[in-house]
Amino acid sequence: MTKKHLVTGGTGFTGYSLAKRLVKEEQEVIVLDIKKGYGDELEKLGIKVVIGSVNNEKLVDNLMAGVSYVHHVAAAFREINLPKKDYWAANVESNRVLIEAAKRHGIRRYILTSTCGVHGNVKNIPANENAHIHPEDYYQYTKYEGEKLAKQLCTEYDIPFVVVRPAGIYGPYDNRFLPLFKAIKSGKFIMLGSGGVFYHLVYIDNLVDAYLLCTEKEDALGQTYLIADNEYVTLNELVKVIAECLEVPVPKRHFPLWPVWIAGFLCEMICKPFGIEPPLFRRRVDFFKNNRRFDITKAKKEMGYEPKIDLKAGIKQTAEWYKERGDL
Repeated sequence: MTKKHLVTGGTGFTGYSLAKRLVKEEQEVIVLDIKKGYGDELEKLGIKVVIGSVNNEKLVDNLMAGVSYVHHVAAAFREINLPKKDYWAANVESNRVLIEAAKRHGIRRYILTSTCGVHGNVKNIPANENAHIHPEDYYQYTKYEGEKLAKQLCTEYDIPFVVVRPAGIYGPYDNRFLPLFKAIKSGKFIMLGSGGVFYHLVYIDNLVDAYLLCTEKEDALGQTYLIADNEYVTLNELVKVIAECLEVPVPKRHFPLWPVWIAGFLCEMICKPFGIEPPLFRRRVDFFKNNRRFDITKAKKEMGYEPKIDLKAGIKQTAEWYKERGDL
């Protein structure tokens, strides 16, 4: 049966992919986002796109009428000079606005997108949902605070909910991994450190599969799930897979990590008073030093989640999309 879905952050990479799939599944979709993003593409599919803030109580209340499922994907991600109050509003208080409206309109399920980053650098690998919570920046901190508030309010109002913590999301329509592909393609990529730390990805289609399961499975209610692909690889292995898909030599150059991390710290300190974007960030260096390796057994057992697209296929499809756009 056709149900009505509200997707916040729906004009961005993840929300756009989810909204497209829902329409393909013959569901009615409304998208709310503060930016136009992929809005034009969604409107061509007959999806109603509303540009506005998820913290606008009147707007959210109007959009919630008749909605069965709320997919809260919107978030303040790591933007330069974004005030902490904006992170808190987007990643924490937005849950209050949505859930208060959901209570008034009697939705069937609230599905919150968090991040695997709430676990920080995973020391005891692979980490499951009960692993130590150790956010390493304000984005990750506010995502976890958002989880806590959503669980509290949904429990208080008796609203069924599911929390999803995706690993590193990638695939067509994503631009975050483009610089990595470009550097490898051009032969300019340099590995910081040994490249032996683990990295765990989730291909966008696999993540959307998980979102749909969150709307269907009764066992998922009230649960939190790490969602990732079956494979986790070292950074050296990831770079090798990308290079092979691009049909270029595998980069071999390495450089010590900590001098670059310190340089990133100094760049941030120098640029911050002037409100300009630093040429180097510590968080970009963190990609090379933090372990990301997760156990997705819970999602498999309780929801029947099974990633269908493996790493090589996902990297190939992503590279092909970049090429089609003329980015590679």
